[in-house]
This record gives sequence, C-alpha cells and structure tokens, in this order.
Amino acid sequence: MTDQHRPRNPVEQYPAPDREKQPELEYPGLTSDMVSAPDHGEQTYRGSGRLEGRRALITGADSGIGRAVAIAFAREGADVVLSYLGSEEDDARETVRWVEEAGRRAVAVPGDIRSEEHCRHLIDTAVRELGGLDILVNNAAYQMVQMNGIADITTEQFDRVLKTNLYALFWLCKFAIEVMEPGSTIINTSSIQGTSPSPELLDYATTKAGIVDFTKGLASDVAKRGIRVNAVAPGPIWTPLIPATMPREKFESFGDDVPLGRPGQPAELAPAYVFLASQESSYITGEVIAVTGGKPFS
Repeated sequence: MTDQHRPRNPVEQYPAPDREKQPELEYPGLTSDMVSAPDHGEQTYRGSGRLEGRRALITGADSGIGRAVAIAFAREGADVVLSYLGSEEDDARETVRWVEEAGRRAVAVPGDIRSEEHCRHLIDTAVRELGGLDILVNNAAYQMVQMNGIADITTEQFDRVLKTNLYALFWLCKFAIEVMEPGSTIINTSSIQGTSPSPELLDYATTKAGIVDFTKGLASDVAKRGIRVNAVAPGPIWTPLIPATMPREKFESFGDDVPLGRPGQPAELAPAYVFLASQESSYITGEVIAVTGGKPFS
C-alpha cells in the first residue's frame, strides 16, 4: 500500500496537474473547482500516534496545506479546531469529514482572522471545546498577483495582505501563549517568497519574510516557557489559491522552475508540520524547514 513512508522517485511521484484545462477561479477558490484535484493525503497519509491526545488550532484549514495538515494531525491522534473563511464552508465541511473519519474531534469555526476579536475567539474556542491548546498552526494567508508590480498594489490590498498574514499571526500567537503549557508548539507558514520574492507578489513576499524573523524572535522569547516556535516554508504547492490569485499565463507554468520539475502537493507538506508538532523535534526551535522542490531557501 502506498503511503508517505514508501520510497518513490520524487520527480515522478505526482504527475503535473492539468494547468491548461484549469480555469481561473474567483478568490478564494474551492477544491471542487480544480480540474486536477490536489492530494491532501486522504488516501495515503498513515498515522502512528505521534500527536496522541494533542489539541491543535489550524488556520486556513478548509483546503490546500491546511486540509493536509488537519488530516495528518487527526491520523496522528490530535483533535483539531479548523479556522476558515465563511465562503469556504463547502471545503471546510470536507476537512471536518476527514478529521472525524480518523476518529478525532473537529471544531469548525468560520470567520475572518483580520479581526483581533475573532483571533481571540479562536483561542477561546480551542480551550473551551478541546480543553486546552497544544499546537497552533498559522497557515492562512492572502495573496493576489499584480503583473505590473508595485504600480498595481493598492493600499487596500497591501492592508489586507498584512492584516491576514502578519497581524493575525501576531494576535493568535499572543493569545495562544497565554494558555499554552510547556511542551506546546507554534508552527508558522512562511514561503519561498520570503527569500526569493517575485515582483508581482511584493506585498505577499514581504509578509513571508517577516514571518521568518517573527518566528526566530518569538522562539527566543518563549523558550523559557517551554514553548517551541518554528516555521515551514513551502515552494510552489498546487492548491485552489493558485488559479484563484494568478492569471492563466502565470499558473500554466506554476512549479516548472524548481529542480524537481513540478509543483508540490499539500500532502508533501504535512509530514514537516507533524514533525515540528511532535516530541521528535524537541530540541528544534526558531528554525525554518523549506519544502520547495529543491529551490534554495536562503
């Protein structure tokens, strides 16, 4: 049986998605509208109890990387609070189904993390519904490609990107630390854009670079409390966000420029989050794991 442990040729592990037939989507995009559905590990991720009894909050948990992490966490034994936008309800319900099929509890909480009050509500919900919070995954992000670079980035867009990608992360970390016990972990999602910025994603890349520094600084700040803080930096990953935020001329070649020659799948990110959430990474904090298909993160 194929699972995440079986050795395979990484170049051929996944066929390239059919990007030519993929229509552009309206933001934020739904998994059901993908011509080549992303693999979230539904049929392949095999758990081994590495997060047994842990309680997690994952933002952007409806689809893409967030769904893959939720499935992996549940199969490793964790209960999960799922944060997502209300417009992504259909995708979120599917994530809930997979978590519950793994025998774990899924608490779905729609809302906009650009609100400080909603971020507080998410942490309070985790404590109330799950009895505490051991793992926070800051995964939700907003991007919108502007082919003319800074000339087309409006103040409204810049504000939205920073509020979603940085302000929410700050609020959620601040509130989570108030309730976390020693041994808890925070995992932030950066990006290859954090060190290799594309001009058409200038605002998004700025936040992803900021997340790296925030992660390293916060890790030093809370180490004495026994809380670890790390980040994962994905490369080009095939999710609904891609055709929902990029023009066709960009996403038709999406992922072709990495050494492995293809975009990654959300299922290929999940093991990095599981590792950083588990006791196996007990002496790792303030670090970034790059999952980029071989593209240098430096």
